[in-house]
Amino acid sequence: MLDTQLEKMGHGKGFIAALDQSGGSTPRALKLYGVDENRYHNDTEMFDLVHAMRSRIVLSPAFTGDRILGAILFEKTMDRTFDGVPAADFLWEHKNVVPFLKVDKGLSDPENGVRLMKPFGDLDGLLERAKKAHIFGTKMRSVIQSANRDGIAAIVAQQFEKGHQIASAGLVPILEPEVDIHAPDKEQAEEILLDEILKRLTTETFDMPIMFKVSIPTKDDFYASLMQHPAVLRVVALSGGYSRDEANERLTRNHGLIASFSRALTEGLTEQMSDEEFNKKLAASIDSIYTASLT
Repeated sequence: MLDTQLEKMGHGKGFIAALDQSGGSTPRALKLYGVDENRYHNDTEMFDLVHAMRSRIVLSPAFTGDRILGAILFEKTMDRTFDGVPAADFLWEHKNVVPFLKVDKGLSDPENGVRLMKPFGDLDGLLERAKKAHIFGTKMRSVIQSANRDGIAAIVAQQFEKGHQIASAGLVPILEPEVDIHAPDKEQAEEILLDEILKRLTTETFDMPIMFKVSIPTKDDFYASLMQHPAVLRVVALSGGYSRDEANERLTRNHGLIASFSRALTEGLTEQMSDEEFNKKLAASIDSIYTASLT
């Protein structure tokens, strides 16, 4: 199974669906889906509602491995089921979609122009659970807000440190050093980021192939050298706050870069839609992101 999933992720046509909204981002995701905050009174009710949203997406006939290579799950989703089947097993066995798990615990306060990841707690324990649940890989997000070399170097060091731990456990890590699309010096931040990444890749080796999730760069095809590195399985892009149309247009100009969209994927979907309307809207979204990921 691992070899089949590695081949799909490394060479398949399509994109990754990011379905990993956490406690901090779930209220906004639900509101965009048409679920007001007065519908829930605690985290349990909130996560039940967002799982219903995710289930509707995953169970849709539009959501298949023909266009979607992988899906990133929130920890609480990994512990749940889709249509009565454990979430990761359902994705792979019923949809031919490779399952990933978000493993970070959110962002620390800004320092040196960046936001590092909060302490992970028992990461080894989570990785062991993920392996038992048949998870293929992981994702963890940091944010770069300005072109501060010390801050960006710290981001890359933390991502690589945790990436080694994840790869040693037999999972494929997605390192996500996001550059804020609103950063006034975004292009300079991307130049420092790529330099720091490539420096580490020349001296460090991982027990598994690794992936990167990046903001769509200011300069087209900027991450071509990273995509060509033998240690890198795939480079994917987040939408980062762009509308789906703008994210797709920018992505199209970056050859070999594929999408890993969250909000842009679910844009326009609401709880109030009939199943026919919902599936039609989701299919159009998936088709547009898939097409943008083919260049």
